[in-house]
Amino acid sequence: MTLKVYEYKNCGTCKKALKFLDAHGIAYKKLAIRDTPPTITEIKKMLGHMQDMKKLFNTSGQDYRKLNMKEVLPTLTQQEALKLLAGNGNLIKRPFIISKEIGTVGFKEDHWKELFA
Repeated sequence: MTLKVYEYKNCGTCKKALKFLDAHGIAYKKLAIRDTPPTITEIKKMLGHMQDMKKLFNTSGQDYRKLNMKEVLPTLTQQEALKLLAGNGNLIKRPFIISKEIGTVGFKEDHWKELFA
């Protein structure tokens, strides 16, 4: 399994997630989410795992607030939202982890233990 971890180096949640992966001997490829956001194809795949477009957005981020996404997001088509996420890594909830088999955003240790069991 080739696991991609899109993260931001100053994100405490990302650091916890990487520490978890290291502690469990899980190999991964780390990518800077701001410099190299996930592709539309990867975001679509993640949407299949998460089932809700809003869960993919970093709702506590400055860009989310600055772009008034709370009001804008409900008016967007799925394709518009995917394009917006793929074009701005700051809008994506992190860490964003994806492989052929799994996908999730954020870090909740109990969920990750189930995911990697």
